[in-house]
Amino acid sequence: MKRPNRRRRTPEIDPTTIKSADLAQELPANLKRKITAKRPTLGHVVPKNSQTRNFRPNEGGSDSSQLRAQGQARDSQRYNNPSNLKILGGSCRGRKLESPTVYLRPMMGKVKEAVYSTFTSFGLYEDVVAGSIKCRTRHLDIFSGSGSVGLESLSRGVRHCTFVDMAEDCCSTCERNIEKCGFDGWNEGGVGSGIGEEGEPVAKVVCADAFRALRQPETVGIDPNAKYDLVTLCPPYEEIVYADLIDAVANSVLVTEDTVILIEYPVELGCLPHAIVREDGGVLVGVRNRKYGRTVIAMYIVNPTGEREDCQSRPEEFITI
Repeated sequence: MKRPNRRRRTPEIDPTTIKSADLAQELPANLKRKITAKRPTLGHVVPKNSQTRNFRPNEGGSDSSQLRAQGQARDSQRYNNPSNLKILGGSCRGRKLESPTVYLRPMMGKVKEAVYSTFTSFGLYEDVVAGSIKCRTRHLDIFSGSGSVGLESLSRGVRHCTFVDMAEDCCSTCERNIEKCGFDGWNEGGVGSGIGEEGEPVAKVVCADAFRALRQPETVGIDPNAKYDLVTLCPPYEEIVYADLIDAVANSVLVTEDTVILIEYPVELGCLPHAIVREDGGVLVGVRNRKYGRTVIAMYIVNPTGEREDCQSRPEEFITI
C-alpha cells in the first residue's frame, strides 16, 4: 500500500464548522467524463479494452488478442471461479463464493483486508451492548456483483445488507452466496429494534440500476426511510461517469449523519475532491484516500457529528496520486 506524497497539502477542514458557501464549487472536469482504465488480464476479471488471448481448445496455445467487456458472459468451461472469491473474516471466514457467469472486476483481497480493517476502526462492527444487542450497522452494497463486499460485512456482524446490481446473473449468484453463507434469515422488528414491527430480512437483493436505486429507492423496492450506515460503491470503471455517481450517492435519501461512503476508482481518474457539498447544504468529508496498485479507495463521512472518533478529516490524502 502506498500513501500519497504529503508535500502538496490541502487546507484542513473542520467538519463542525463547514459552511456550504465555503465549498460551493463544481466537481472537477476529470470526473465528468468517462475514462479509459486498461487492466491486465487476471482470470475472468477483464475490463473493456483489455487485451487477452483467444484460446484454441482443440489445438492448444492462443492466438490474436480478444476484447472482453465487463458484464458480458464469460467462458465457464475455461474459467471456473478463477478469482477464488472467499470471505476473509468473521463468522464465515474462509467460505468460498460463487462467481457469476459474466466478466467482473471484484475488489482485490489485499484491498478488501485493508478496507475492512478501516471499517472496524470506525466502529461499524461493534455491538451496542456486548452480548445482548447485535450490531446495528446497515450496509448498502451498490454494484454488488457476486456480493463479496456486502457478505464480508454480514460475516463481521452487520444487522442488514442490501445488494444492488443491474445484471440478473449477478443477482442470482448473490442470492446463492447469501444462502450458502447462512444469511437468508430474518431480523425481528419491534420496540428497541430500530426497524418496523414487521422486521426485515438479513440480506436483500435488488436487481436495478444503481443510479435509480440511490435517487428513487422506492421505485425499486427499497424503503426510502431505511437509512444506511455504510454504503460501498465499486463500479465498472469505464461504464459510469463518476460525477453522476457522486452526485447520486451524496444526495440520496438513504444516507444520514455519520454514514460512511466508500468509492473505488482507478488511478487514471486523478483524485476525488476532499469535500463534496450536498444539495441540502450538508457535506461529505473525505477521511481516507489510499492507493493500492492502480486502484484507489476513497472514504467519506456524511455530515459528521464527531461520534465516530477515528473517522477524522484527512485533506492531505486527497491529492493527485
